[in-house]
Amino acid sequence: MITCFGLSLRRASRLTGVCRNTFRYIPRPDTDTQLRKRLKELAQKRRKFGSPRLHDLLKREGLVINHKRTERIYKEEGLSLRRRKRRRKASVIRIKPDVPVAPNQKWSMDFVHDQLAGGRRIRCLTIIDDYTRECLAIEVDTSINGMRVGRVLDRLAMQRGLPGAITVDNGPEFAGTAMDKWAYNNKVKLDFITPGKPMENAYIESFNGKFRDECLNDNWFSSLWHAKEIIESWRIDYNINRPHRSLAFLSPDEYKQKWTASQGLAPVNVAQA
Repeated sequence: MITCFGLSLRRASRLTGVCRNTFRYIPRPDTDTQLRKRLKELAQKRRKFGSPRLHDLLKREGLVINHKRTERIYKEEGLSLRRRKRRRKASVIRIKPDVPVAPNQKWSMDFVHDQLAGGRRIRCLTIIDDYTRECLAIEVDTSINGMRVGRVLDRLAMQRGLPGAITVDNGPEFAGTAMDKWAYNNKVKLDFITPGKPMENAYIESFNGKFRDECLNDNWFSSLWHAKEIIESWRIDYNINRPHRSLAFLSPDEYKQKWTASQGLAPVNVAQA
């Protein structure tokens, strides 16, 4: 109408019902291309991470600051996870475990079960530092008894020393004669939880949930050697790269380095231990 009849923009806008601001609008280029690509890469690599954890990773890489931008793109790309329905449970008294104030002060350990592609069952002995949330070791085999647990702890003792106490459940591997003798010889207290109260071993239970959700449930192990390789790779990545909300969004390695620097000590790489 402006070109053919020589009408003014105001007159043409009034006749057609088109806002003048809409007519003048110039589309802005999409500045989210790199962010979208990286977000999809991280979502594919870490399939159990939702929008908040993916935002933490993007923020660490300097790609995004505002969480609302991440949530918008996350929704537009259809990356939402399917929510699991949780059963309602009766209220219980929550027992707060003793909180350590330094690394290597208190550990927790437990067993996680899984199976290979051929159906053979495997056991994973998980050991973590309660202060740094660092995964010290994941021993994988078809059978692990009390003596084997002692040998794993001896190996860790040579690398970093032993804590004053280790929180365990009442399984036969921990409550047997072999572990009792090991604890006595090494002057380590085995802090047994109340039977049927796994919440008293909250640190390792929380870790085991992440371990199963992000590693065991996300991989198919063709052999015992393959399981050991994948699980060890995940353990190292967990210690070095995975941000932990209870550690102010730092990884266990970064959190320990921060504590070490605050104490004026030489930095130690915990990931390969």
